[in-house]
Amino acid sequence: MALQTYNSKRNFKQTPEPPGRRAAKGVSNGNSFVIQKHDATRLHYDFRLEMGGVLKSWAVTRGPSLDPTEKRLAVHVEDHPLDYGDFEGIIPKGQYGSGTVIVWDRGSWTPVGDAKKGYRKGHLEFELDGEKMKGRWHLVRMKDKPEEKRENWLLIKAEDEDARRGGKDILDEFPKSAKSGRSIEAVAEDPDAVWETNAKVTRDKTTVRRKSSPSIKASRDTEWPTGAREARMRGFVQPALATLKPKPPAGDGWLHEIKFDGYRLQAHIRNGQVTLLTRSGLDWSDRFGTRLSKALADLPVSSAIIDGEIVVERDNGASDFSALQSDLSEGHSDRFVYYAFDMIYLDGHNLVDAALIDRKILLENLIRNQKDGSVLRYSAHFGESGELVLSHACRLSLEGVVSKKRDGKYISGRKGQWIKSKCSERQEFVIGGYTPATAIPDAIGSLAMGIYEDGRFIHVGRVGTGFSVAVAQDLYRKLHELDQKTSPFDDKLSPSGRRDLIFVKPVLVAEVEFQAWSEGGNLRHASFRGLRDDKASKEVVREATRAAQTRKMPASSVKLTHPDRIYWPDEGITKTGLVDYYSQVWRFMAPFVVSRPLSLLRAPDGITGRQRFFQKHGWKGMNANIEEVTDPKDRSGGKLLKIVDFDGLVALVQSAALEIHPWGTTVDHWEKPDILTMDIDPADDVPWDNVIAAAYELKKRIEASDLFAFVKTSGGKGLHVVSPLEPKATWAQVKAFAKSLANDMSADDPSLYLATATKAKRKGRIFIDYLRNGRGNTAVAPYSTRARPGAAVSTPLAWDELNTDLGPAHFTINNVPRRLEALSKDPWDGFFAAAKPIVVRTR
Repeated sequence: MALQTYNSKRNFKQTPEPPGRRAAKGVSNGNSFVIQKHDATRLHYDFRLEMGGVLKSWAVTRGPSLDPTEKRLAVHVEDHPLDYGDFEGIIPKGQYGSGTVIVWDRGSWTPVGDAKKGYRKGHLEFELDGEKMKGRWHLVRMKDKPEEKRENWLLIKAEDEDARRGGKDILDEFPKSAKSGRSIEAVAEDPDAVWETNAKVTRDKTTVRRKSSPSIKASRDTEWPTGAREARMRGFVQPALATLKPKPPAGDGWLHEIKFDGYRLQAHIRNGQVTLLTRSGLDWSDRFGTRLSKALADLPVSSAIIDGEIVVERDNGASDFSALQSDLSEGHSDRFVYYAFDMIYLDGHNLVDAALIDRKILLENLIRNQKDGSVLRYSAHFGESGELVLSHACRLSLEGVVSKKRDGKYISGRKGQWIKSKCSERQEFVIGGYTPATAIPDAIGSLAMGIYEDGRFIHVGRVGTGFSVAVAQDLYRKLHELDQKTSPFDDKLSPSGRRDLIFVKPVLVAEVEFQAWSEGGNLRHASFRGLRDDKASKEVVREATRAAQTRKMPASSVKLTHPDRIYWPDEGITKTGLVDYYSQVWRFMAPFVVSRPLSLLRAPDGITGRQRFFQKHGWKGMNANIEEVTDPKDRSGGKLLKIVDFDGLVALVQSAALEIHPWGTTVDHWEKPDILTMDIDPADDVPWDNVIAAAYELKKRIEASDLFAFVKTSGGKGLHVVSPLEPKATWAQVKAFAKSLANDMSADDPSLYLATATKAKRKGRIFIDYLRNGRGNTAVAPYSTRARPGAAVSTPLAWDELNTDLGPAHFTINNVPRRLEALSKDPWDGFFAAAKPIVVRTR
């Protein structure tokens, strides 16, 4: 349906709805969805999916249901413009669709399979990731009846973990707007609740006029929220700080935001001039380039104080403090993003006594029209269960959640109004000493960290990974100038704690991520994340309150030479850091690498070094924990490699094995594979959602063969769909089965898939690589690292985690342990218990 239909039904001089314009070319491939609660002639819910630059729309008369047995009528109506997804307000009487509208839910959707094809055929299957609506859904077109002029569809919830039978209806459970938090009755009673395109933005009794000149004040007839008062603009405001708690607070009175991994910045705007202040009041206006200052200066205000955080986001979409530090030290400013999450002052009005939700509405109205990719963004919030939000954040390997009282004032300091809950232990420590690197000249190899307890400076252990070559050398220069002969620590160090240590004045503060506190009060598996020059060293105390880890991690007797050798230079991951990572994932990884023939990618000088080679046979001086095993069919007598325990894995790390590729069988049954791996290998121009669709298509075909299918990222650019097998079929039979899967997919949809590796034919298509299943061929192991920039890991996922938020390199050495700690169970739980035999086809 074209937008002409939408426009023909509306008089835009009378209705506040946005005029219908198709999204510009290049921005029409989004995946947003919105459900608007619409109290018109009768109450209904408008369900809209972004497709082809418009919102495909259905009027769901009774609203969506989480009960798979409830098939809700969805009448297909005219396409709506993308701008309509933000519409909340009152359509005047006499206009088409007159009544009150709120944004009941919003988020992203991911089609299962080809969305365009499904839409044409009348069966759309998709995943929703909204604030209220989750999981898999179906839209199915009903057979036309001669007497009906409208196109009727059914909206049906699929059977999954988000489905529910009986209990409270989600429409009654969450009746309010996901955008403003108001009920539809509250919007209907508000005479100013009208969203006007290119004129003003009005929400929750607050109006912020759009820009018509470089600097304009809010109009005198603006109705300010309760608590706002006229006042002169202040200077630096001591920031509100979050108190660390093990989990988010419960109850409806809280809003939850994603915790960012950057620098807190308070932006002061006065007549087009911008000042950026740190959380301690330092002026850092000149440290972040001109893009942010210009974006803030261009806002339609005369004066404002905005609270937020500046970050650098990695390719996986997560903010990364180490990357921020690196960009600052190297003078780069093109990746900075400022997330604004609070408003303290606006155009002659002090807002500290206004409710948080009102301050946030003002803020969102102010910056809502920023273009995609802008340096300035609004930090959205979630009104759902804090524990649910935290769980989702941790599964995505984000830093955590900040929970704030919905009606709370802006109170400086840690007053309990803001609560932070983290996905991993992370805080600032003071550097009290260092050891020089053994593998790099004039660089640090490890740092001795401390905190203050009752005025005493207490040693808490060392950090030996997380610094790039440049950072290690920069730290050496800075710390060398602070050398002192006596220990700065007030407690006595053990001989191991003292060994090779050069003491320094305790003035530099570093942020460190770690797994847990040991029983003795020391850091376990700690990684450096960057210096913090926005916090005084004397303020650093023991912050973490989560329960100490009780799970015993494997220890190794293998001695590491040059433990500070850096394998991933940009990420600063050392040999020690790689062993730390593997110790945390060993319990998940072991069944896929123990007693299996292995091929290794070794890079003795790291991923950027000249030496880089695959190896499947032993070498001179190989560690005894790497065993050799005879291939019964190799007449040349060349022995293959295997490991049998964690010592073997650490020996591989010592030998610079940065990728581990096992056979799909163990040495107990050489000729009978127990794992089938299908590699989904897209060309560079294939969008990620097509790769996801290919994985689901393979899953469907594998399950149709009475096998179970599991999925993991490859750590490269694709996905692996993996099946456990009873070791009964031969290599030839398993490979033939895999080839038939690939050939069938290619034959059924040759425009998307191919079953041959010919590069000339790859453009725009996905190679379904079945060749991993031949005898002697390998696939990268679950939880193995990849010898590529970014330190990505081949990561097992649950099927319901597979969506466009998780790209192929989303999970890395730095965030996989955090993810696993957040999961309630192994995403591949019961893998080998699900093994079934391949049914060999006979002709």
